[in-house]
Amino acid sequence: MSLRVRHPSQAGSFYAGSEPALRSQIEQCFKHRFGPGVVPKVSEDGPRRIIGLVCPHAGYMYSGPVAANSYHRLAADGRVDVFVIMGPNHYGLGSGLATVERGIWRTPLGDVQVDSELAEEIVRESGIIDIDEAAHTYEHSIEVQLPFLQYLYGSSFKFVPICFLMQDLESSREVGRALAKALADRNAVIIASTDLTHYEPQNAAERKDRMVIEAMLKMDENLLYSVLESHRVSACGYGPVAALIVAAKGLKAERAELLSYKTSGDVTGDRSSVVGYASVMFRR
Repeated sequence: MSLRVRHPSQAGSFYAGSEPALRSQIEQCFKHRFGPGVVPKVSEDGPRRIIGLVCPHAGYMYSGPVAANSYHRLAADGRVDVFVIMGPNHYGLGSGLATVERGIWRTPLGDVQVDSELAEEIVRESGIIDIDEAAHTYEHSIEVQLPFLQYLYGSSFKFVPICFLMQDLESSREVGRALAKALADRNAVIIASTDLTHYEPQNAAERKDRMVIEAMLKMDENLLYSVLESHRVSACGYGPVAALIVAAKGLKAERAELLSYKTSGDVTGDRSSVVGYASVMFRR
């Protein structure tokens, strides 16, 4: 049976549209002054301590170097069999919490296969995630993570996408608990895709984002939602982050570490209205 192909919706927009240009763009993200400074190679005997990563999802020219810090650490940690990539639903299509059951996602770097067995197990364990391809039709928050993973691992991994239109705390907790159960015996990494404060002056964005990041580092989903609500933080992927925090604790994470924080203003020089980007690592 042939697998249905999801063609890229953001190639040529959020990231370069051809294979040579995209490889070059990713390498530039790694070498950028806000990136790790070097292009990584995957460690074949890495310790495999990373449970999850928070990564931004703006266009690569804005947030790519920040995301590259997460992927640099991932490469040093060794090979991974499967990724669960969670992102917010920016377009309002489909179910409140949606994954896909099977298929291939295509980017200019090739094809990545959905792990059908894991997707079905996560749906079964959660009880609230639907199988719904419509939610993923145009969504960029998950798609933009794939080229970085393909650059590192080629086609040697599978993944499961989960799109969050519904981002309340209890739903995110249920997803996190389901992931902890489904991934307990797998060589897996969870990626929560989010940008932080949107379109505020640099000083205001940094102040708010520091509090959000502190909640991540404390691995405290209650504090995360308290900060978001009391300070009106316009982070877009807080549900995926909360689910990652819950899953990481269930998978015995010992600590979280901030790898990088910058804003679009740091990149462009226009600090009057910025978007915040962070890379955070959760590890055993």
